[in-house]
Amino acid sequence: MSRVAVVLMNLGGPNSLDAVEPFLRNLFRDPAIIGAPAPVRRLLARLIAKRRGPEARKIYRTIGGRSPLLEETEAQAAVLRQALADLGEVEVAVVMRYWHPMSDEAARRVAAFRPERIVLLPLYPQFSTTTVASSLAAWRSAAKAAGIAAPTQSVCCYPRTDGLIEAHAALIEPALATAVETGKPRLLFSAHGLPKRVVARGDPYQWQIEETARRIVAHLGRDDLDWSVCYQSKVGPLAWLEPSTVDELDRAGRDRVPVVVVPIAFVSEHSETLVELDVTYREHARAAGVPAYHRVPALGTHPAFIEGLAGLVRGALQRDAGLDSGEGGRICPAAHRGCPLPAR
Repeated sequence: MSRVAVVLMNLGGPNSLDAVEPFLRNLFRDPAIIGAPAPVRRLLARLIAKRRGPEARKIYRTIGGRSPLLEETEAQAAVLRQALADLGEVEVAVVMRYWHPMSDEAARRVAAFRPERIVLLPLYPQFSTTTVASSLAAWRSAAKAAGIAAPTQSVCCYPRTDGLIEAHAALIEPALATAVETGKPRLLFSAHGLPKRVVARGDPYQWQIEETARRIVAHLGRDDLDWSVCYQSKVGPLAWLEPSTVDELDRAGRDRVPVVVVPIAFVSEHSETLVELDVTYREHARAAGVPAYHRVPALGTHPAFIEGLAGLVRGALQRDAGLDSGEGGRICPAAHRGCPLPAR
């Protein structure tokens, strides 16, 4: 029997309306988000948080005045801990990137547990330099400060692991069955967007999103399925990945086909699913003439997804300390220079 600490990493969200602006400042101070020099970045973060704060508070007010992401992630941690009980003493710690509990808090908790092995498991199935890389860097700094020396294995991505694909397919099936009552549905895989210049620098996120979508469609086994990958949550003046989810809803309206919208990059419910997808885009779809709008739930604690996460932990424990994909090595094509693993 051994002592294993699993660190579940997620974005985080404000736990009150008063926390909205501090949360936004933390987000935009991250050099992975804004690549300006530190003094400029801090100034920009304050300005952006101040400007976006009122609208963000309005959004969070509609879902109870706070983000549900911490509770969602804690629920996933509790079920994952049960799934790994046979490993011995297992601690599953939650760490958020931009709001509490952040890396320093989680690292102190892990240090007090005195683990023999640590597995870092981001709840971002698809790797990006703006999410996973940032979270891992923050953890390394906090772990060093907390005096953590246990061998650590980091899972950088798992865009096509079986549990992820099976859980998505299981949640999509009933939505497709309902949508077909109003016509042949179009399946829209909606992912958080990125500026095109991030992808042009070699970030593999878009490729991994598309890989996840392809695997889900193959698992569904419907040769005639009408589907598309699209991107949501654009902010700022830069060119972002296309097509946007709004553009795909407009196309569905012109084609008069019902849509089934899948949050493919989000494994937990939060403002971008509960407000952007459920309210803003639903209203847009209605105005665009979409006959029916169905939103598939985030994966949450779906048994197949949790079993998939447990499998990632077990696989990581079979390998030496370091960084790899959920498949034990690099999966990205060599052209994606932002992949943290060496090309084969």
